[in-house]
Amino acid sequence: MEPVEIIEDGLLLRPWLASDADDVHRACQDPDIQRWTTVPRPYRSEHAHGFVTGIAPRSWADGTGAPFAVCDAATGDLLGSCGLVSIDRALGSGEIGYWTAPWARGRGVTVRAVRAVARWAFDALALRRLVWQAEVGNHASRLVALRAGFQVSGELRLARPAGGGRAEGWVGSLLPGEVPAVGTPGPAGTGTLDARRAAVFGRPQPVLFATAGDTELRLRPLEERDLDEVVTTCRDQQTVRWTSVPHPYQRTDAEDYLTFAELAWARGSAAAFALAGPDDAYAGTVDLRVSPTDPLLADVGFMTAPHARGRGWMPAALGALGAWGVTGLGLARIEWKAHVGNTASRRVAEKAGFTVEGTLRGGLSHRGTRIDVWIGGLLAEDLT
Repeated sequence: MEPVEIIEDGLLLRPWLASDADDVHRACQDPDIQRWTTVPRPYRSEHAHGFVTGIAPRSWADGTGAPFAVCDAATGDLLGSCGLVSIDRALGSGEIGYWTAPWARGRGVTVRAVRAVARWAFDALALRRLVWQAEVGNHASRLVALRAGFQVSGELRLARPAGGGRAEGWVGSLLPGEVPAVGTPGPAGTGTLDARRAAVFGRPQPVLFATAGDTELRLRPLEERDLDEVVTTCRDQQTVRWTSVPHPYQRTDAEDYLTFAELAWARGSAAAFALAGPDDAYAGTVDLRVSPTDPLLADVGFMTAPHARGRGWMPAALGALGAWGVTGLGLARIEWKAHVGNTASRRVAEKAGFTVEGTLRGGLSHRGTRIDVWIGGLLAEDLT
């Protein structure tokens, strides 16, 4: 296959040149490129030279790929990499891959490049589908794919996780006729809110701070050292009565919860925090779960370790989590639910600023039985 050039929307996409090696080497020192792609680690000058003079031209020559250097059309400056990392002619399908040089981020470069490559692949190569894959947690890549028109439709286990990372990957596809026109925004749902979520969940989970009286508290990611206390808390009679934790609760259940917490953060679907007292020891958990159908809505769940009850710690923690959900994630409403009769949970919610709004008859399933639940809400305007 003969290499080609594409000029579109202020970009020049061209075959790689030997003179690009220094810029490729510089770009691939970036921690995010090393974290989320399969470039060698450490990335040396010989790797860059081998890519631009060997790997890239061979892909064109044997028709197995179409790697482009993404450049500024006016200045010729290298901005990134985008292209087809594999082409299946029999299936009429290709897989797209890309990275953005650190000095070119925040300008929509890669979205424009992906759209240009997609249009060329459908028109010139007559492909019937493009596929995008990324490790779960690579929210920046996911946002680019969405803005370029890809439908992210699920997850699959990756054959080659980046840097030996998670095996779970997102997968998306793009068909002819679905590429947004030049200069148009991305499809609905890929605006400022999605960019904010990508910026939050694409980074390590933060530590939040709260104060109960004179006591400084921390909300931090759950850790393996917390699991024994999680087991103790989940075997407590009150926890079993008012929550849906497995019963009888085993150490493996706590390990599964830790896995859930880590993967939920990577997916951007939930933030599970351990409440830690002054000695940083586990004192409870508090979770914020984003609605899968309404990005402005989330719900909370929490449990307090028996030794930490009655100190006012959980209301302070829940209040801090609610404020973070509104300011950090842009939530408009956070919901709390509890079994009718769970006055301890209700007091925590009310002290944290939630308004109890009523009773949902048969609102939850609890150990095989539908039960009535109280429901309350915390709105963004409640915090102003």
